[in-house]
Amino acid sequence: MGLIQGTHKAPKLAPQDFISSMPDIVINNILDRLPFRNAVRTSVLSSNWRFKWTMLTQLVLDVDFFDSLEAVDEDEEDEEEDEDEEDEEEDEDEEDEEEVDDDESNNESIVSKLLLQLRGPITKFELSVDDISDADDMDNWILFLSRRGLKDLTLNNWGPTPLNLPTHLFSCVELKHLKLRNCSFSLPPTFHGFPNLLSLYLRVEFEDNIQLGEFFTRCPLLEKLTMDDLFEMDKVNIVEIAKQENLKILSLKFHDSHDETTTASSSNIFELVGSLPKLQELHLDFEECRLIEGGGKKSFFTVFPCLKVLKLSDICLDNGIMFSFAFELIRSSPNLQTLEITPSNWSANSPPQVDCSTTRLLQLQSVMFDCLKGSENEIRLIKYLLACSPSLKRMHIFSCHFSSSEQKLVFVRKLLKLYRASPVVELELFWH
Repeated sequence: MGLIQGTHKAPKLAPQDFISSMPDIVINNILDRLPFRNAVRTSVLSSNWRFKWTMLTQLVLDVDFFDSLEAVDEDEEDEEEDEDEEDEEEDEDEEDEEEVDDDESNNESIVSKLLLQLRGPITKFELSVDDISDADDMDNWILFLSRRGLKDLTLNNWGPTPLNLPTHLFSCVELKHLKLRNCSFSLPPTFHGFPNLLSLYLRVEFEDNIQLGEFFTRCPLLEKLTMDDLFEMDKVNIVEIAKQENLKILSLKFHDSHDETTTASSSNIFELVGSLPKLQELHLDFEECRLIEGGGKKSFFTVFPCLKVLKLSDICLDNGIMFSFAFELIRSSPNLQTLEITPSNWSANSPPQVDCSTTRLLQLQSVMFDCLKGSENEIRLIKYLLACSPSLKRMHIFSCHFSSSEQKLVFVRKLLKLYRASPVVELELFWH
């Protein structure tokens, strides 16, 4: 019997839409992970997807978002110019005068419209602005967000004038993460704190030091604190920060936005670090900073047993106080595992007299030096780290201040002669 052959073809089945059949909570989770513009564009997929983006719980309106809007506007303007170039030339002068104001008001209008279209809780809100032409807009946004279960708030002000924040901010008691850049505010009498706050980034202006201390004490669960643009260490109440018993990550940048030299006390920093029992990571940036010893010296019996990551940026190792500070901080951290040091470019007038001899072993596993110039004190510190770190796995050295190949060769020879306590350590050099 031969095979029966026919010409009838089976009907093509439409591919099953697995994504649309997923639970709404899963779809919302996917949309929250997309760039905001892409999430909104899903509204054109089908009638079923038209309003799904309005259930977004995270709204990120950063620089990239507004840049993409400007790019679209420029494309539309180019098309209009091609269609009617003569009419554009007649009105060119008037449009130039109104361009800046129109852009600012347009961006604020976009933010307001987007917020009003979101129908569910808003747990994360990030906004980057150059200027807010109408302070009432910011007041309304924060008030709106305070009623929508906000847990993560980032406000980046890239303009020259600090952004004055409304008091509605302090009613966002569910906040877990707060980042404020170039903002100013005063604490209202009704402020009782952020009882759930875990991480805090501040580059702000307070009316006085007392308010700064009050702000810290009313964040009892704080685990991560970053303070940028510190003009004076005295502005930071050491006692108030020290009360943050749950603090695990601390980052302080001693730099002034007016490019003036700042001052920090080494004894105050030791006192602060020693009073934080759970501190695991410490980042200190000494850009344009002059370190002084202060009224007292660190006790040699002080140790930081929980510190595992230490990053020191723009620290002058040719300065006696700074070199001694770095050495004592490392020596007093017996469980330190990761160390990153970026020395500053400037040199001290006189070499420091610091005794680097010690028998205390370290638990370092990774060390990174950036922008070394091969100075005597840099070699001394490297020598100490190699000799006292039997568990060290790698040391990366990035050098960029050697004017000749001969200087590089001398530096390499010095490193090769140093004793290594770890039998497996890999010493890698990179030349900028």
